[in-house]
Amino acid sequence: MAAGETGASPVKSAVRTVELLEFFAGRPGMHSLADVQSALGYPKSSLYMLLRTLVELGWVETDPTGTRYGIGVRALLVGTSYIDGDEVVAAARTTLDRLSDETTETIHLARLDGTSVVYLATRQSDHYLRPFTRVGRRLPAHSTSLGKALLATYPDERIRELLPRELEALTEHTITDRERLIEELTVVRERGYAVDREENTLGLTCYGVAIPYRTPARDAISCSIPVARLTEAHEQRIREALLHARDRLALATRHL
Repeated sequence: MAAGETGASPVKSAVRTVELLEFFAGRPGMHSLADVQSALGYPKSSLYMLLRTLVELGWVETDPTGTRYGIGVRALLVGTSYIDGDEVVAAARTTLDRLSDETTETIHLARLDGTSVVYLATRQSDHYLRPFTRVGRRLPAHSTSLGKALLATYPDERIRELLPRELEALTEHTITDRERLIEELTVVRERGYAVDREENTLGLTCYGVAIPYRTPARDAISCSIPVARLTEAHEQRIREALLHARDRLALATRHL
């Protein structure tokens, strides 16, 4: 069917396709046509045609009734390909394994994407800890040690441009004032690591460091510890292990 018949140019159709996939990626589960249309505002007839095309191609799936839609398996294949082909993920594997062994805690590698961090790799704790992050998960940068470590590599004025004045609260401890966050990022720059004290998940403290293979930094690593198990001595070991891991990764990624 010609572009004029659908009322959308090829470029607009491409944009809508990406926005639709991002809608499903950010909202797990199945959604009705009416729910998707309400969220995105596309004409219902065009949206239905786009959904049916994506179902046929495997990018979107339907439930047994054919009336509810969700992300398809093709998206997983592309996401896996991104991780498998990423040079930083490959260069970091040995360091992440070593850091996991040294700390016996949960280790993450994440990348800044706009005002969020996206998890690229995880090493689970030797201790029991319910899964709260996974590869591909996106979280607000301001509420995580990973994100704060990365934001600290930007000038304050750029941070003000990136972040809204009022930030989303994920817990009662989340910093929601942009200027207060910027003050904390000054401290992060001075000491070389960021801390999230139950700002993203209640009961967890996280420490994060940016990997300085480019400026501003794009990737960071973190260590998450349940508050109940966090002693002053263990905290010191975590910080030292992270800073040493950062230095090893700086060498491993210097060619990237």
